[in-house]
Amino acid sequence: MKGFVAFVLCLSLISVAHGKVYERCELARTLLNTYGFSRSTLGDWVCLVKHESSYNTAAKGGPNGGSGVTSGSYDWGLFQVNDYYWCYISTNPAYNDCNVNCANLLDDSIADDVACAKKIHGRHGFDAWYGWINNCKGTNTESWVSDCGV
Repeated sequence: MKGFVAFVLCLSLISVAHGKVYERCELARTLLNTYGFSRSTLGDWVCLVKHESSYNTAAKGGPNGGSGVTSGSYDWGLFQVNDYYWCYISTNPAYNDCNVNCANLLDDSIADDVACAKKIHGRHGFDAWYGWINNCKGTNTESWVSDCGV
């Protein structure tokens, strides 16, 4: 019996560690109704998240290439927050402008992800995300949410 309980406990921890994969309209409704995203930019956000993390809160991208300061850095969570500027992975972060541990961006609670994404957007707009630049910019992003009833 102890073995079975340990097995079930391990499975529950694994599911927490993997986060959550949103459905497109579920994400749209959550961003709008729970986190107060503007209806006018909701399609941009949903398109961005699709192309950054495939709606997966546990997504981790990288290491990033190139020769700049972010070379070797990683991107974390639903909005793919970069660990060089925005979150920390050690006790001595470069910037940590969102004041959040990067690992906390991988769980199914997206409140910290949203707060950080809003801060990034406030400083740089959607151009802070290559997924948005390469896939959403200049397109009809309204189509990402038009059938979601939001």
